[in-house]
Amino acid sequence: MADAVYLTMSGYKRLKEELDQLKGEERHKVLEKIAEARSHGDLSENAEYDAAKEEQNQIEMRISNLERMLATASILDEKQIKTDKVYILTTAVLKNLDNSQKIEYTLVSSEEADIEQGKISVKSPIGSALLGKAVGDKVEVRTPGGLKRFEVLEIKVK
Repeated sequence: MADAVYLTMSGYKRLKEELDQLKGEERHKVLEKIAEARSHGDLSENAEYDAAKEEQNQIEMRISNLERMLATASILDEKQIKTDKVYILTTAVLKNLDNSQKIEYTLVSSEEADIEQGKISVKSPIGSALLGKAVGDKVEVRTPGGLKRFEVLEIKVK
């Protein structure tokens, strides 16, 4: 059984838009590519046809994954999220204990993670280490970049 997927309403809408785009325009484009490649004759050594079929397969797999995810996703109401501990959709204000810099991370599902926006997956090393922590708690996390040490300064909902 797949892990539960928790999404914000904006995350749900973004994934639904991606699904609609794939089922409409992207699916249509790849079918045109397949038809064009077929028109070139022999399919046994037709790299253009093979590439188009592979693209079609990737699109269909993504459509299937999105449909399954959206059908079973739980939409979280940000107004009902507690800030006594770090949970999904909370923003943790942290102090890096190695260099005293402050950093903020919002914990989200893997599907909504975007490090450039400070959104990290609850399944990431830092995200999973922060889950359940309270203000004042310290965490040590092994990341690909080495050992990181943080103190939780504040927990909020953005």
